[in-house]
Amino acid sequence: MSDDSHLVGRLEAIAEELAERAIAVLRDAVEAGETARPDEERRLSRARRAVEKAAAILSGTEPG
Repeated sequence: MSDDSHLVGRLEAIAEELAERAIAVLRDAVEAGETARPDEERRLSRARRAVEKAAAILSGTEPG
């Protein structure tokens, strides 16, 4: 496995962890009766998208 492939795998795992955390934050908000999207979930989602983009750049599958 090349260094880039290893990094891509790690980034993909981090993106998955961020997604799981964001879902947990949303679930907690719903259970608490909140009606607005939590700021923490927004930050986690932004971070996940950034990490996914980094993985795509390293793997050569960046759109465009």
